[in-house]
Amino acid sequence: MILEPMLVSAGVVAVAEIGDKTQLLAIVLAAKFRKPVPIILGILAATVLNHAAAATLGYFISRWLTGQVFQTVVGVAFIAMAAWALVPDKEDEGAADKSHGGVFLTTLVSFFFVEIGDKTQIATSLLAARFHDIALVTLGTTLGMMAANVPAVLLGEAATKIVPLNVVRMIAAGVFALIGAWVLLSAFHLV
Repeated sequence: MILEPMLVSAGVVAVAEIGDKTQLLAIVLAAKFRKPVPIILGILAATVLNHAAAATLGYFISRWLTGQVFQTVVGVAFIAMAAWALVPDKEDEGAADKSHGGVFLTTLVSFFFVEIGDKTQIATSLLAARFHDIALVTLGTTLGMMAANVPAVLLGEAATKIVPLNVVRMIAAGVFALIGAWVLLSAFHLV
């Protein structure tokens, strides 16, 4: 299916983002500034920039490193992401106070830097390596981030109380583990 990279990327990131430190940052920014539109636009801009870079990196690494060894590394990395998804994130306290600019700029800078090295950024690199598609993976991971963070901004803290975060973390871990197992089985031509 031509849209598979986008759909898988959106689903993986949307689930992985729930309870993540960037979602907690979205809630903090919403509570602090009470201006949802510039916060949402800041999240969108930061995500596009950050995930386009991550997808590009994953894509080019997958172009240079190919074969069974690389597929095995990607598969193991997804399984490691499954374990990481089970670890709760703590609120990035004070991140919203680091900028003296407007709400949009504060959100853009905070989100961009908090997302560096985050589960969803690493997942974006791995997904681009897996699907060999920068644009659709970036679009998908951005849609996933927005699907998780827009309700958090609009509903604030209540959004994280709808579904217990432990359940969401287990679902995210399961998705990462399934993708990792699928990549590993493909590497050894077992599927």
